[in-house]
Amino acid sequence: MTTPARSSSSKPRGRVRPAAPQPDPTRDVAFDILCGVVEHRRMLENSLSRSAAAHQAEARDRAAAHRLAATTLRHMGTLRTVLEPFLKKEPPEPVRVALMMGCAQLLFLETPPHAAVGTTVSLLRRRKLAPFAGLANAVLRRVATTGPSVLDGLDQPRLDIPSWLWTSWTGLGKGVPRAIAQGISHEAPLDITLRPGAQAPEGGITLPNGSIRLPAGTRVAELPGYEEGAFWVQDAAATLPARLLNVQPHEQVADLCAAPGGKTAQLAVTGATVTAVENNPARLVRLKENMARLGLDVRTLQADAATWQPDAPLDAILLDAPCSATGTARRHPDVLWVKRPRDLTTLTATQDKLLAAARDMLKPGGRLVYAVCSLQQEEGPDRARAAQAMGLVPMPFTPEELPFLPQALTPEGWLRTHPGMWLDEGGMDGFFAARFTRPA
Repeated sequence: MTTPARSSSSKPRGRVRPAAPQPDPTRDVAFDILCGVVEHRRMLENSLSRSAAAHQAEARDRAAAHRLAATTLRHMGTLRTVLEPFLKKEPPEPVRVALMMGCAQLLFLETPPHAAVGTTVSLLRRRKLAPFAGLANAVLRRVATTGPSVLDGLDQPRLDIPSWLWTSWTGLGKGVPRAIAQGISHEAPLDITLRPGAQAPEGGITLPNGSIRLPAGTRVAELPGYEEGAFWVQDAAATLPARLLNVQPHEQVADLCAAPGGKTAQLAVTGATVTAVENNPARLVRLKENMARLGLDVRTLQADAATWQPDAPLDAILLDAPCSATGTARRHPDVLWVKRPRDLTTLTATQDKLLAAARDMLKPGGRLVYAVCSLQQEEGPDRARAAQAMGLVPMPFTPEELPFLPQALTPEGWLRTHPGMWLDEGGMDGFFAARFTRPA
């Protein structure tokens, strides 16, 4: 019997290959960000722009990727713990990153289970990790079935802070590490500082220090008054160092390590003559753009603040020194996992050089505020004591200067904020600041 020929429309025998996974810029960019943090200790922002360009991510995808990556980082200790019972052996780190992303969507972002599971499986296939797609499917389905109860009994605040940081923060006071962890655990709201006389955008609340707080996720560039320079972005805690320098009209003032320029703007609106010094060319561009949008008359220059010399001794200096930035983990949770104790050695050496240089720029009787957005003892109190050893005389802050935040005033007269303060209002960044004068 003659076998009939197969028509051209017949389906071929054998296994049909699955369709190629569709592009997903949001998860591809988030995956790149997280692998950069976990595997290479690369800061989130450094990976975001590069990956967004590579995947042709639009603004909406880029924002969603940032939110997914940041949520995963905020809860990374918890996510690792949740996954542990479901894994018989350690997967490669990129696979664990993908699994944590899937769990973060299920447990903290309220993503529908089919979407969280399906997009994670597709991500692994796109990234040449297809052999682990079945593992991801099985594990994430089990997490989805268990639901939020998988978190029961977990000490999430403790799990989500690296041990070395938790231990270092115990010196800030009883219960403070846990309060900090609670402040870091959610997306930070948007704080803005108004130019004198400017009207606050609708939808914000006025904080005790005068900052306007808007909901997390607010797109600042879309707010009325932004293009006209009515305000600038600045966390409530970040307003305090410049405020406490107490600059007067016509004083000669320098803002060292000035970018992006929030504190520079605070100094400029007082009527002082302000020079903003920034060594990083890219950050200097941003500083200039911000001053131009705000319409502020500020002299900006690229220079190393450790070697730059003003034309004449200065009345006041704000030194917001480069630091570990652990106080900014509400907005930059990657710092928790990128920074290491050994990083502090290099940073504190730089901070001491800048303090000595700033001392020499001051006229006798001139004022200096040293500030860092760090929660670390080495970068805060230890540097304040180093400044005294250099001959700078302390000018303690007083309760009258901080009537709205008395808990931030230390017995030494220093400023210490942390993310556990103003929790009911959405928290604040962590800052240390100390004020000095140069003796006659």
